[in-house]
Amino acid sequence: MQSSTIKNILFITSTRLGDAVISTGILNYLIQTYPNADFTIACGPVAAGVFERMPRRKKTIIMEKQRYDMHWFKLWKQCFLCHWDMVVDLRGSGISYALWAKNRKIIRGGRIKERKIEYLAKSFNLQPAPLPMMWTGEQDIDLAKQYLSDNHYIALAPTANWAGKVWSIDRFIVLAKKILVEFPKSQFAVFYGPGLQEYEMAKPLLNEGLPIINVGGDFTLSQVASMFLRCKAFVGNDSGLMHLAAACQIPVLGLFGPSQVSEYAPAGLNSQAVVAEGEEGKASMDNLSVDRVFEVLKKMLEQQNTIIH
Repeated sequence: MQSSTIKNILFITSTRLGDAVISTGILNYLIQTYPNADFTIACGPVAAGVFERMPRRKKTIIMEKQRYDMHWFKLWKQCFLCHWDMVVDLRGSGISYALWAKNRKIIRGGRIKERKIEYLAKSFNLQPAPLPMMWTGEQDIDLAKQYLSDNHYIALAPTANWAGKVWSIDRFIVLAKKILVEFPKSQFAVFYGPGLQEYEMAKPLLNEGLPIINVGGDFTLSQVASMFLRCKAFVGNDSGLMHLAAACQIPVLGLFGPSQVSEYAPAGLNSQAVVAEGEEGKASMDNLSVDRVFEVLKKMLEQQNTIIH
């Protein structure tokens, strides 16, 4: 197909933040490959902010999960009158077969046995895999400068959407204190999601009296990304925020226990995971020591020449 003839693309991606961020590498590839195309994004409400600043986005269709898979029917109702030059379905729903589409790319969803970013890339015959990315605007950058005016910040993200993936908040506190001993000029930017539950998880760290700036809560994802770009590094649980930070191409250390690191390790130029001892997918976060996390973080900073002086 000639790229110039593709002008209307439907891109169906995840309801979850982390998976949606991972899909941005493929989306950016499509943006570059089809320069005349406008994009309609279909995703869940939590993920919608990922695409707020993307170029040539015509609209975003929010898919809220409903009983009997009625959310797919509602998506079809919003799309079936359009004539699509291409439908890319990363959910493997098959809805594209019920739409007017000249070209279809349907990727099987669900659990896989390889790294998600590589799986998506192979589905498009791409090598190397295009890295996730995040789009921001000038207003987001200006806001980030207001909150994080210096450049000595280490981002800490102590929350996750499942308790099993959460490293103890007490260990985050000890880690922050060890960082301050090694790098006394460090400051910390603490990130967490919206809602009281997320705040309560981060509260002990916020109240410890450390040099912390609270940047959690109700910021947009493009604002959060702009703040990540002002941080020297990120340390956090396996979460959507971890994937978002990796997409910003800052040094990222993801903490893994009972989740699948082989599938969901952070994907970025400067990203790596540290994994609790035990069987993959079953290890307890209690098996991940502060000393181990600190040593990996210190080495990562040294390798990236981002030591805080």
